[in-house]
Amino acid sequence: MTASISVPSPRLASVLRKFLESSAAGGIVLMVAAALAMLVANSPLASLYFEVLHGYVGGLSVLHWINDGLMAIFFLFVGLEIKRELVDGRLATWDQRRLPVLAAAAGMIAPAGIYLLFAGSDAALVNGWAIPAATDIAFAIGVLALLGKRAPTSLKLFLVTVAIVDDMGAVAIIALFYTSGINLAALAAAAGIFAVLFVLNRSGVRSLAVYLLGFALLWVAVLLSGIHATIAGVLAAFTIPIIWTPGRPDAPESPLHRLEHALDFPVAFLIVPIFGFANAGVALTGITLDDMLSPMPLGIAAGLFFGKQLGIFAAIWLAVRTGFAAKPRGATWLQIYAVAVICGIGFTMSLFIGSLAFADPVLIEEAKLGTLAGSILAALTGFLLFRFAPVATKYKREETEQTREIDADGDMAGPCAKVGLMAASDSD
Repeated sequence: MTASISVPSPRLASVLRKFLESSAAGGIVLMVAAALAMLVANSPLASLYFEVLHGYVGGLSVLHWINDGLMAIFFLFVGLEIKRELVDGRLATWDQRRLPVLAAAAGMIAPAGIYLLFAGSDAALVNGWAIPAATDIAFAIGVLALLGKRAPTSLKLFLVTVAIVDDMGAVAIIALFYTSGINLAALAAAAGIFAVLFVLNRSGVRSLAVYLLGFALLWVAVLLSGIHATIAGVLAAFTIPIIWTPGRPDAPESPLHRLEHALDFPVAFLIVPIFGFANAGVALTGITLDDMLSPMPLGIAAGLFFGKQLGIFAAIWLAVRTGFAAKPRGATWLQIYAVAVICGIGFTMSLFIGSLAFADPVLIEEAKLGTLAGSILAALTGFLLFRFAPVATKYKREETEQTREIDADGDMAGPCAKVGLMAASDSD
């Protein structure tokens, strides 16, 4: 008898490939990971789930390896995107930066203010003020991608640029406000390693292996310094050379582009989902309505849902009315409002900051509840607003052509929806 080996049909393989290449894929995988974490945390496997996460390997718990180690790679990827956008992307000039910077700033200040209105009277909760200030780029873009052509390309690009500026703010907040006691010797070592990487960049060294070794050493030094180790990822990213290429979206010889493309898949489909699975699990046993409506989760949920939309939409409206910046092309005000609501999805960054803000496991769990509630409410409301909002037709042809150009260049194809393709030649 001859054994037969079943192989996926070409049609199935094609469908899977298209899903993995779509801008919705990363966000959908993250949603599934979060839902799975909630199911496991409230099943007979809960004890095993928490036992594994808090088990120690090499001096750190598994959860710490995920939050301090894997997330450092995530922040390396974020840093590469930030550098690319600042050097020659959609944040390269002040005219391009105006509206996203203003919207992102307002979208961080308003949620923090609303959180403090709810929880500010309790000194034990004040340190969580930054939890609702962040936007989850993968989750948000995933929601927009599910809407297809109902979401104008101009708003997709606007959302990505706002999220990138938001990431800059989150990195600065982590470095400045969520740092424990400083080890000066380790901090000096980190500064020295960073300086060496910078000199290598200016000297024209383009070997990725050298920079990745430097990143590993920098991570150890920053971890020992007391500053959160993930900051090493952003610092290392800023030292990696970039080559600008006129007329081409990417330079095959550019270290930054090669590393960004290499990290795209593992970050979107491994690192971020693993983080979501490890951090989204909340045991609901014993949680009452009073617990859900306590100052901490209520403040975070209100900050994400109301604060984000209030801050971002008000900033855009004022900027357009005063002539400070132009309205996103081809978008109605209702669609712009819907994007402001979707920016209230703070899942990854909010969970991450929540784990830094508190040492008390009870407070961390409450922060997770607020983050999940606010993010889900923002995602559903933003989706429904977009789904039923009238579509502007004035720029319909231009929007279609712009979408085709973006899809052809791969601009919106990656899970993190990269924008701002490279255009000139030099190293930085």
